[in-house]
Amino acid sequence: MRHQTKWMIAAGVLLLLLGAVWLALVRLVPSDEELAHRVAADLQSRLGVPVKIGSLRWTLIPVPAVVLADVATGQPQPIGVKKLTLYPSLADLVDGRLKFERVEVETAVLPQLALRDLNKAGESASLGTTATPLVRLVFRDVTWISRFGQPLVFDGEVDFDPNWRPREAQLRRPGVEHLTRLTLTRQGQEDRWTTRIDLGGGTANGEVQLETRANDRLHLTGTLQPQGVEVSSAMAAFDRRSVVSGKASGQTALSATGDTIGELAQSLHTRTSFSMGKGTLLKIDVDKAIRSFGKERAGQTAMDSITGQLDTQNTAKGMVVSFTDIRASSGAFSASGKAKIANRQIDGEFSVDLVDGLVGVPLQVNGPLDKMEVSVPRSAIAGAAVGTAILPGVGTAIGAKVGAALGQLFSPGTSSSTAPAKKKP
Repeated sequence: MRHQTKWMIAAGVLLLLLGAVWLALVRLVPSDEELAHRVAADLQSRLGVPVKIGSLRWTLIPVPAVVLADVATGQPQPIGVKKLTLYPSLADLVDGRLKFERVEVETAVLPQLALRDLNKAGESASLGTTATPLVRLVFRDVTWISRFGQPLVFDGEVDFDPNWRPREAQLRRPGVEHLTRLTLTRQGQEDRWTTRIDLGGGTANGEVQLETRANDRLHLTGTLQPQGVEVSSAMAAFDRRSVVSGKASGQTALSATGDTIGELAQSLHTRTSFSMGKGTLLKIDVDKAIRSFGKERAGQTAMDSITGQLDTQNTAKGMVVSFTDIRASSGAFSASGKAKIANRQIDGEFSVDLVDGLVGVPLQVNGPLDKMEVSVPRSAIAGAAVGTAILPGVGTAIGAKVGAALGQLFSPGTSSSTAPAKKKP
């Protein structure tokens, strides 16, 4: 009985102490409404745009936490977070420091154009100067909206070292056919990360590193080795359609420079030398397109190989994609050329050799990506035929090129696929 009495007394004292601490915290900590107002005002001053918080509540049991709901910026395309949970470090709070052990983001919308406005407002977060008050970030169902309105959903986690250096990071595309995932692992305390990418049933592994140069400018470099990436599947994972199917491999170099994280992302440049074995050119029958002067192209073209160089350059107006030194071959044709894609428009020109003797026929691809137009100058076909008659073999190529040049010279501003007017009798 004495033992039991002692335990009851001890439990009573503990309850009294907890009650006293709770009352003290209630008096010291502001109300949920007041705290929500303070947080919204602080976010507005940091981001440079109005911020609205639907509700805020804080708890101490079972662990200290602050939960914000329905957070939104006052922009034409607002940034919105359905639920944001912050877990502060109690030990740091006692010492007067603010440090979050964990932050969870559940269901958010991040329009690219809205983030650009934040940068204009003077966002100055730098990888090289700010101590990190966050240990782990977890996000689920976060929708990125491109400048063209294309939504993409991501999940992921990031564990931070001091100065915002990711120690471990993972980014995933949920709900796609093949595993689509980026994983970063820091190498010791160096600003160097092992990179593992799963995409299109293949991989693109490598390494990236970060340097701080003159005037505290950040410089990011890296190399990747794409292996066995199925191109159409990789594009579909990001809700984009590919004009080619087949497995590609190669070597990629990447670089970026800027003062902030946003500037690094906006300046990112990649250069990939790639090769592809057997594949299919989707939506275009090259032989049919050439023989109909671009009027008929529906179908597909089987290919034995494609090689070339792919460059991507992020800009404030979106990504610019350039294909150079493209060389393709199949049982029906071989081709070489280049193309550029910007603002969802394609502009490409190729030289095509058909197996039945038409050599060096120019083929142009232009227009919106979802409504590409293929054109072949009639003058080039006629020139190729004349060249074959005069000088078989070499004469075909010369005739095609001369015919195309004369067609442009005598028909400026007209469609290259338009048939010449018939003479009146």
